[in-house]
Amino acid sequence: MKIKAKITISGATAVLVAKSLMPDNMNNMKTVIKENRVATYLEAEKIGSLIATVDDYLMNAKAAQEVVEMVVNPYSNHKITHRGLCPRHRKP
Repeated sequence: MKIKAKITISGATAVLVAKSLMPDNMNNMKTVIKENRVATYLEAEKIGSLIATVDDYLMNAKAAQEVVEMVVNPYSNHKITHRGLCPRHRKP
């Protein structure tokens, strides 16, 4: 039995984020881009494998989004730490 999931990302930078993640897509992943909305479809035989894949994808998407935001808005006051944006530089 195949277990399936769909992750949707939307917004002005969604396509940039998705394109940065697409090279890491495995055989069980498919990404579809339509305007400012991106859908990534995943499937696995075991729920644990699917959960791990979704977790990895979301962590990578978060990192990609932070980088894209810095590139799109280079003059914002972002400071990167080993855990992402420094708390005092995060937007509320």
